[in-house]
Amino acid sequence: MAMASAHLARLQAKLSNQWIRSKFAQAQNWVAVCRARVPAVTSAERSRAVKQYFGALLISLGILLSAYVGGTYAWMYHEQKALLHEWQVSNASAGDSVVPAEANALTRILIPKIKLDAVITEGTSHRALTLGPGHLQESAVPGDIGNSVIAAHRDTFFRHIYELNAGDDIYVERHGKQFHYVVTEKRVVQPTDVSVLDNSSEARLTLITCYPVYFVGPAPERLVIFAKLAKQV
Repeated sequence: MAMASAHLARLQAKLSNQWIRSKFAQAQNWVAVCRARVPAVTSAERSRAVKQYFGALLISLGILLSAYVGGTYAWMYHEQKALLHEWQVSNASAGDSVVPAEANALTRILIPKIKLDAVITEGTSHRALTLGPGHLQESAVPGDIGNSVIAAHRDTFFRHIYELNAGDDIYVERHGKQFHYVVTEKRVVQPTDVSVLDNSSEARLTLITCYPVYFVGPAPERLVIFAKLAKQV
């Protein structure tokens, strides 16, 4: 009886092992079928997918950057038109107490050689320099005795001031008067050189922008144009 029980147990174990091996073989076959249906991703395909992803990302960033720059220039153009209108009102009504003081303070700068015609903003903050050339508030008012300092970005209003040379004309108009300046000197200085801001006993005009003009990234130097008042009309 004991021998029969042992034989039966061995038979059951054998049948169990066969069943397990059968199921394992079926699972292997199923995995093989799945692998055959799903194509393997090669290293070249993965590399191509990564390149496509980053290519699409760079294109998207380029579109966003272009939209930002275009929007900034459009806003700058719109604001300059509004400032020019205010300047025209103040110029036509010079001394009129009805005209707001802010309008009477507006100044227009014209440089025929580089076809620059812009209304100067007050201050040199980021917003002010986006709207137009900015008057350094601590310096003399354009047209008055002293050194009047005007700054602007090299990629907007002062893009071409590097073309100016001694003898070129600069006109400043404010409060119904025109001031004719003549360029006397052009100089490239370090950003730490603040001597260009020194006051003067004469009516002078100093234009400042970053340099080199077409430098990629923050420009390491400053381009300075010096001019003196030739006459007032």
